[in-house]
Amino acid sequence: MAFCRSSLLLRRALAGSRRTAASCSSSSYAFRGQRRYSGGEGTTISAPGYHVNSGSSYMKGSVFWEKDKPITYEDFEMPRPKANEVLIKIKACGACHSDLHVIKGDLNFPLPCILGHEITGEIVEHGPHTDTKFIQRYPIGSKAIGAFIMPCGSCFYCSKGEDDLCEPFFAYNRAKGTLYDGETRLFLRGSRKPVYMFSMGGLAEYCVMPTNGLTPLPDTLPYAESSVLGCAVFTAYGAIAHAAEVKPGNSVAVIGIGGVGSSCLQIAKAFGATQIIAVDVQDAKLETAKTFGATHAINSRKEDAIAKIKELTGGRGVDIAVEALGGPKTFQQCVQSVRGGGKAVMIGLAASGGKGGIGEVDIIQLVRRKIKIIGSYGGRAMTDLPKLVELAEQGVFNLESAVTRRYKFDEAAQAFQDLANRSIVGRGIIEIV
Repeated sequence: MAFCRSSLLLRRALAGSRRTAASCSSSSYAFRGQRRYSGGEGTTISAPGYHVNSGSSYMKGSVFWEKDKPITYEDFEMPRPKANEVLIKIKACGACHSDLHVIKGDLNFPLPCILGHEITGEIVEHGPHTDTKFIQRYPIGSKAIGAFIMPCGSCFYCSKGEDDLCEPFFAYNRAKGTLYDGETRLFLRGSRKPVYMFSMGGLAEYCVMPTNGLTPLPDTLPYAESSVLGCAVFTAYGAIAHAAEVKPGNSVAVIGIGGVGSSCLQIAKAFGATQIIAVDVQDAKLETAKTFGATHAINSRKEDAIAKIKELTGGRGVDIAVEALGGPKTFQQCVQSVRGGGKAVMIGLAASGGKGGIGEVDIIQLVRRKIKIIGSYGGRAMTDLPKLVELAEQGVFNLESAVTRRYKFDEAAQAFQDLANRSIVGRGIIEIV
């Protein structure tokens, strides 16, 4: 049986080794041009061609202070990387529903914070005592992409190759807004008030990241569109490859066609799924879904999604259903759309606590029909992110079509407002430079 070109390219990418970065003899990097920053007590500092190692440079960052308060842009001390960390000059950052959950108060997170967790950028500094292999892999001036899950590389789960479950990431970053020494790298200029990091805190001019969360970005791929590989595509890959384990010939339904859901469609197609059903409540998203690989589209406002999926699959249901929204109704749709022995994969986040975060399951159906319900938060940065870069470079994943809206750095609040209004069909990205 012949498979499509994308499946062949996928297998080649999965068999390939990790990409090595080009070597660079320079050990420091100077910024050119002039940038002016407001100083304390009305003073102004001009910084033409400063070095990040000078100890007297600053940056701008967008700060989310608290619910119902606007995002503001503040001056920060230049973040300083520690051992096995790098300082990155950010080029682009995606606008994700996870950030929106924090803004709406659906997810508990320390405040104030810098949001943004899907970035591309340029390496400008290595932390002291950083392992030589990381310095060689990410030389100063090289391009890189960062995953939102930033594995420590040595905990119980990382040592088993399951770095999507990295213990320090969840215990420190997601619970406390810090890196793995228990400290943030973000401090307001002058007052040195700490500001917390949602992942690396990508909605700023610079960020600090652990090197295990990075992979080199080749010159053949653009900064802006490639940022979606760090979360939207990364999350979708984790769901399709690891949780669902999609095989050629599988039938797949994806419920919720946003940035992550549309990525699930593309990756399911790349893995050889032959029947790919997109479910959403917006016709515009469903039309776009067909360009991402959907063979069928269902508007669940206009017809019963579960009944239609079963009609399209001979009354059985799909082999795999993926829920990419995070709601009790779509959770139920996902579970009830799979065939006996099928998998229901949950990747959408719901509000913390209360009924909004609880999905109901028919226990008799679950037991008798051997339904498997699996959660999936993201991919595995140390092995999956390099594969995703290769897939994008080979054209298996269409980055250009995945990005449907662009914003300037000072338009971050508008990006999240549009996301809340569901007016972004695919993924919106914020270009920092």
